[in-house]
Amino acid sequence: MKTYRIALIGCGPRGTAAARAYHAHPRTEVVAVCDRVQELRDKLGEELNVSARFADLEEMLSDVGADLAVIATGTEFHHELALRALECGVHIDIEKPLCTDLQQADEVMAKAQEKHVQVAVHHQGRVASFMQAVGRAVNEGRIGEVRYLQGSCKGYYGGLGLMNIGTHIINNFLKFAGECRSVTAMGLTDGHPVTPEDVVGSPLGMGTIAGEHIAATLHFGGSLTASLLHHRFAPMDSTGYMLEVYGTEGRLFWNHRGAWWLPQPHYVPDGEHDQWQPLEPVYPSGYDPGCGTSEDEYWFVEEYVRALEEDREHECSGVEGRHVLEIMMGIFESAAYGRRVDLPQEQRDHPLLRWRREHGLGGPAAVQRGYGEWLAAEDQRLGRCD
Repeated sequence: MKTYRIALIGCGPRGTAAARAYHAHPRTEVVAVCDRVQELRDKLGEELNVSARFADLEEMLSDVGADLAVIATGTEFHHELALRALECGVHIDIEKPLCTDLQQADEVMAKAQEKHVQVAVHHQGRVASFMQAVGRAVNEGRIGEVRYLQGSCKGYYGGLGLMNIGTHIINNFLKFAGECRSVTAMGLTDGHPVTPEDVVGSPLGMGTIAGEHIAATLHFGGSLTASLLHHRFAPMDSTGYMLEVYGTEGRLFWNHRGAWWLPQPHYVPDGEHDQWQPLEPVYPSGYDPGCGTSEDEYWFVEEYVRALEEDREHECSGVEGRHVLEIMMGIFESAAYGRRVDLPQEQRDHPLLRWRREHGLGGPAAVQRGYGEWLAAEDQRLGRCD
């Protein structure tokens, strides 16, 4: 059976996590690493015993003959790097979100189609063991017909949380609900509905955002809806990162610690109807917990190998990754204009930048990339501190 040759772009924390999974999987081999920072590429190269280390993407891909390039950089670099890698005719695995706006995402997907290669967006939680368990329970009919879903995140500033962690929650919504048809959202900053002046550049390189607190309703086919909350908490609360699937006969709950099944649709804390039952995780075949990588990262690689072997798209495909971005841009647009937004959008530019232009404003000012420094500056903009 073929062993797929992997070239890694970006040797920071996310690149290291992905590289360890590709290194551990028996059907993939990390053959080269690339980063502008020599210290980072040398550190990862030494760990994985990879001698081919580059500062230039095209040089790497032309020298090593890779099958797949992993793009594990900041989001602001995804568009350019993806186009450059796809031009070389390799499949890509790209960190989430796919890009910072829909115009960029459309260009990436058009290039992939032109080159007849795959794009997978690194939503590793979608294929992780406990999410597999939730999917199995739904497929087995343990909660009957799915009625609705809800999800919330860790307490980042709302717009950043949407672009950062919301990508995972929305992607998981799609697993159970299918294509999203429209979105309606409310965005609040400092307790008031967002204004064009509240449109700001995002920390962590995730484009343009708005809203400290975001509440959105997503409409799927038929009567199926989902609720999504991104509220800024102080301090942040990682236990708020959750997904719940409500059915006619039961409920399923997932967070970063596990997954549980309630065998009735309504939670009644009476000792009889509040018995949440843990679900057994579904581990990938051959996974060894001592192999040096987490099961969710290993599952993502396993799914990519299967997809390539079966000539199909990864479960976390670029098409779905772009749809996630459509939903997020729709949430921003709905919060800005105060109306329902149908998907997919005909206008593919960033709705928040369009909103500012319509009010005679240019693009947001440059911001700090680090979240802590950015948050302090935003609080100062809102008059909360000296």
